[in-house]
Formats: sequence, C-alpha cells, structure tokens
Amino acid sequence: MTDMPTPSQQKAAETSLGELVGEVSRDLSELMRKELELAKAELRESAKRAGKGAGLMGGAGYAASMAVLFLSLALWWALGLLVGLGWSGVIVAVIWAIIAGILFAVGRSRLKTVEGAPQTVETVKEIPEALKRNQENR
Repeated sequence: MTDMPTPSQQKAAETSLGELVGEVSRDLSELMRKELELAKAELRESAKRAGKGAGLMGGAGYAASMAVLFLSLALWWALGLLVGLGWSGVIVAVIWAIIAGILFAVGRSRLKTVEGAPQTVETVKEIPEALKRNQENR
C-alpha cells in the first residue's frame, strides 16, 4: 500500500488559511440566518396562539361582566320586593362601590411594590461606560 493522498486531502493541502476562514465565516453566517428565520417562524406561531388565547380571555371577561350585571339586576329586584325598587337600587350601588373601593386599594398597594426598570436596562446602560474605559486603557 502506498500513502497516496485522497482528493479531499489534496484539496485541503492546496487551500489557504484565508480561504478556510472565509468558508467558515460564510457557513457561520448562513447558520445564523437560518436560526433567525426559525426563531421568526416560532415567534409568529406563538403570537398567533397568544392572540387566539387573548381573544378567548376577552370573551370570557365580557361573559363574566354580563353575569355580574344580571346577578346585580336580580339582587336589585329581590331587594325591591322587601324595601322598594328605589332603595334596593341604592343598596346594590353601595355594594358595588364598596367592592370597587376594595379593588382600588388592593391594586394601588400592589402597584406601590413594583420596582423601577428591570436590571437588564441598568446593565445595558453600563455598556457604553465599560467601552470607554477599555478604549482609554489602550
């Protein structure tokens, strides 16, 4: 057996380092492009699902508000048999005002616990300063 180089070994031996780097760079660029296309396709699909889910949640919210409305009307009518329709309307309105006040107070207290910008924003703000320091040290 002789040690004859194969055609792929001959090609590799004849290829310069610059050509190899260029080929790797093109392959890497194509890989990144394909990955971005895949990510976009996945995001589109996720957005479609999220849109459908949000639409269904909106419909559920509307149905729940209608249920609350008709239960309030039924309560108004039932109390009307006891104290009169005018006063029963006032009673139902006061009940809803109390519920609104409680929800407002709880929501406001939760909003006060929300901190400012996320940590990522602070980190991104530090990048230009770090680059300035590196350039000054050269």
